[in-house]
Amino acid sequence: MGAVVPESTRQRILDAAVEMTTEAGWASVTMSRIAERCGISRQTVYNDIGAKPALAKSLILRELEQFLAVVSTAFDEEDEFIAAIRRATYAVLDRAQDNKLLHAVVSATHGADTELLPYLSSHSEGLLDYSTEIIHKHITRFDHGLTPVQAEAAIEMMVRVVLSHVMQPTKSPAETADDIAWLMSRVLSA
Repeated sequence: MGAVVPESTRQRILDAAVEMTTEAGWASVTMSRIAERCGISRQTVYNDIGAKPALAKSLILRELEQFLAVVSTAFDEEDEFIAAIRRATYAVLDRAQDNKLLHAVVSATHGADTELLPYLSSHSEGLLDYSTEIIHKHITRFDHGLTPVQAEAAIEMMVRVVLSHVMQPTKSPAETADDIAWLMSRVLSA
């Protein structure tokens, strides 16, 4: 058994920021408090991350990468297009249920700490573009019958619907995944 690889300082900083955000809200997160929690200097936090806006962006991008990793896995594990959509949707929604940072952001939309939400919404166009780009790469191996323009529109709408359910779920992940897969099957049969 090999030696345990120590966490990078950057990951420790991001983990501490998530913990602090979920414990007391984004407004309570300061570089000094992160440094104290990580047992490092405040200057190290600034050197590895930057100022608080850069920290917010880093947190959001890390979460997005983790969500897109489950999407990639879902598409890689299926041989049929609708099944891949269903699996990817379920994976994202299931992961979202237990995501502490996401819950902190969503609670901010309901009148709590609203300071972190603008970081998510101001980068939403980039998040949407990045998400649709990843899905585009995966669907090329499927025989879905969509023209490139149709695929672009279908993927963007699917991503928007899934993100809407991430932010405000109305059903279980399995039920929502079934619904979105059904909608996509109707698009393909049209």
